[in-house]
Amino acid sequence: MPSTDPELVILGGALAGIALKEIAHSGTVCQEAVTRTLILTLLVMTMVATVVLAQAADEHRGQGYVFFGPGAASGGGTLGTVHFGGGGEGLLYKGIGVGGELGFLAPNQRFSDGLAVLSLNGSYHFLPHQRTGKVAPFVTGGYSLFFRSGSANLYNFGGGIHYWFRERMGLRLEFRDHVLPTPGGPSVHYWGFRMGLAFR
Repeated sequence: MPSTDPELVILGGALAGIALKEIAHSGTVCQEAVTRTLILTLLVMTMVATVVLAQAADEHRGQGYVFFGPGAASGGGTLGTVHFGGGGEGLLYKGIGVGGELGFLAPNQRFSDGLAVLSLNGSYHFLPHQRTGKVAPFVTGGYSLFFRSGSANLYNFGGGIHYWFRERMGLRLEFRDHVLPTPGGPSVHYWGFRMGLAFR
């Protein structure tokens, strides 16, 4: 069962009975929250890129990625969203990996009502031993935290492919769904089709 702070600013309007809520001093606080999230996202992407690119050329024990994509919040209604961010994964054993990502999710019409999304996932990458192969499917799932003035616990799942058009760089295409269970009503789904660059 999710623990949701009553001051949480969450997407979806009337979806599943969850209303958008303005923060006190909305102008200043909202812009500061957005700015902090963007800075954190860029910081995470930079750190992941540094670690991954520091690996030897013949080692692919980890990979980083950045993404951007359209989506929607649905659960009794639908609201268009946009989601962007970055993350990284460590490949541990025979395609099994663990990783994390940080992003920003916002309604299409009101970018200032967005919130930060932190995800910690497990994953499985098919064909990890074929270093010369260009197409590598994967599946992923785990825990997500939505936060701004409050927080909410969710779970997420998804899958996609990497297309490695160069030895150390590829295209990442993915579907991801973040699910917020709501007692007494339909769960709210924050789903999206994501595209971006992967590097290893």
